Amino acid sequence: MPRVTKKLDAGAYQLKDQVVSINRVTKVVKGGKNMSFAALVVVGDPTAAVVGFGSGKAKEVPQAIRKGIESAKKNLMRINLTQTTVPHTVLGRFGSGMVLLKPAPEGTGVIAGGAVRAVMTSAGVQNVLTKSIGTNNPHNVIKATFEALKKLKNREDVATLRGKTVEEL
Repeated sequence: MPRVTKKLDAGAYQLKDQVVSINRVTKVVKGGKNMSFAALVVVGDPTAAVVGFGSGKAKEVPQAIRKGIESAKKNLMRINLTQTTVPHTVLGRFGSGMVLLKPAPEGTGVIAGGAVRAVMTSAGVQNVLTKSIGTNNPHNVIKATFEALKKLKNREDVATLRGKTVEEL
C-alpha cells in the first residue's frame, strides 16, 4: 500500500546540513584523467522530524556539497516519532545494506555509527539503538536507513488499519 506523500517545502523549515562523505572520483578520458568530487549530504530539521539526503558532483568540494544540499532539499520526508525515539523496531534494506532501528529509553542517546548517526541526528531522534548490517557503503546505508524510516507507523495509523481506537491498542 504505497502512500502518496506531498512534496515538503524546504523553505518552511530550519534545515541543518551534514556532510556524510566526500569521495574523489576520476573519469579516464582520451586526454588523461578528469578528477571531480562526489559529496553525500543529509539535511534535516530536528524540531519538525523532517529529513532528506542527496548527492552532488563537481570539480571542487564546496560546489559538490552545495549540489548535494540542493538535491537533499528536493526529497525531504517527514518521519513518525514518539517523543524522542522511534515508535517500534524496524529493519530497512537497500542493496546488500540493512539498518535495524530499535526504540530506546530516555537518556540512551543516539547509538549509531557514521551515516546512520547523521540521519538520526538530522531527523531529531534523540534516543535510538541502531545496527548496520551488511555493506558499509555510505550511499546504501543511508538509503537503507530511509527505507526503515519510511516503514515507521504512528499509533493512529495502526489503529485505523485495525479498525480500533488508539486506547484499545
